Amino acid sequence: MVKIGIIGGGQLGKMMVAEAKKMGFYVAILDPTFNCPAHSMVDKHIVANFDDREAIRQLAKDCQVLTYEFEHIDVEVLLELEKAGHIIYPTPKSLALIQNKYIQKKCLEEKKIPIPKFSQVHDVEDIKKAGEQWGYPLILKTCTGGYDGKGNAVIHDVEDIVSAYTQLGQGEIPLMVEEWIYFQKEISVLACRGIDGEVAIYPIGENDHHDNILIETRVPAKLFQSVEEKARYLAKEVMEVFEGVGMFCVEMFVTKAGEVYINEVAPRPHNSGHYTMEGCVTSQFEQHIRSICHLPLGKTTLHGPIVMRNLLGVETEGKAIVEGMEEALRIPNLTLHIYGKENVNLQRKMGHFTVQAPTLEEAVKRAREASQRIKIVGDRK
Repeated sequence: MVKIGIIGGGQLGKMMVAEAKKMGFYVAILDPTFNCPAHSMVDKHIVANFDDREAIRQLAKDCQVLTYEFEHIDVEVLLELEKAGHIIYPTPKSLALIQNKYIQKKCLEEKKIPIPKFSQVHDVEDIKKAGEQWGYPLILKTCTGGYDGKGNAVIHDVEDIVSAYTQLGQGEIPLMVEEWIYFQKEISVLACRGIDGEVAIYPIGENDHHDNILIETRVPAKLFQSVEEKARYLAKEVMEVFEGVGMFCVEMFVTKAGEVYINEVAPRPHNSGHYTMEGCVTSQFEQHIRSICHLPLGKTTLHGPIVMRNLLGVETEGKAIVEGMEEALRIPNLTLHIYGKENVNLQRKMGHFTVQAPTLEEAVKRAREASQRIKIVGDRK
C-alpha cells in the first residue's frame, strides 16, 4: 500500500485524499485546524502549524511520498528531507523556483518564455522608474505569500505609488513590479508531468475574476486555434523549465492581438481545474496522485461543455449554513461540492459547483442561474 503525506488539509487536500482513498492508499495530512475539510477522510492527521519543521519531518517519516496543497511552505525543510532520501513531489527544487514570484519570472525570462515586463523593487524610486519606462497602470506584488489577490496592488498613476508601497508593507517583504497587460481573456492551462517525463495537458479554461478571486471557469475556452496551440505549447515549456512532477496550473493572459503571456505558475492542483472532476475522464486530483505515485497518467478528454463557479462566503460570520441547495440542485446536470469548512468569512471559498450542458452557452446560463439560487452564509448576522 502506498503511503502519501499531504501538507495541508483544505479543499484541495481533501479532494486529493478522496482520489488516493479510491486507490486504497494510506493518507496522512498536516494541518493546524483539527476539523479541516480533509480531517474525517484520512488515516492520520498531524495537528501542527505549517511552519513546524519537526511536524513536517514526522509526516515524511510516516509516508513514502510527500506532496502539498499550497506553495507557501518552508522549502528548506523539504530540501533537507529530500537530501535524506525522502520522496517529495513536486520537487523542493521546483517549489523553490516557483514560490518566489520574482525568481519564477527570472526563470521564465531566461528561457525566453513570454511574460510581462517586471523588475525587483527596493524602494519607491524603483516603482517610479518602472512607470517612466512602461507607463501606467502597473501592478505591485509581494514576491512571496500572495494568493487570491492578496499581496497585489494596482498602481493607476504616479500618485498611487506611495499608498500601494505602504499597503504591501513598505518593503518589509520583498516586492516586484510588473507592467499591466491589456488582456482580452484570462486562461489557465492545467498540465501534469509524470516522473518519466510524460506530460498530459487538459482542455483550456477561460476564467473570470472579481476582486482577484476566481468566480467562473468556462471550458472549452473560446480561442482561435493558433492561440490554443500557443498556450498548450507554452504550458509544456513551463513544465520543462521547472522540471515539474505532478499537477501544475499555468495562468495566462491573451491579448486582442492573440499574444499569450504567462501570468503565474502554481505547482499543485488549482481552483480553475475543479471542472475536471465532472468534466474530464481523469480529474486533476486523480492525475496528481497518479503522477506522484509513478502510475500511468490518465486521459484528459473533455466529456463536453462545462462551467465551474465558486461559492464564496457572503457578508455574515459564524457557522456555515447552505441556503438554496434544493433550488440549485433542480438545475439539470449540476454537481455541488461543499468543502466542509466550519466557519464562514467574507469571500472565503466555501464550495463550488459545475454545470454540464450540450452547449457552452447553455452551461453558462444554467451556472449563473444556480449562483442566484444558492449561497453560503453564517449563523451570525
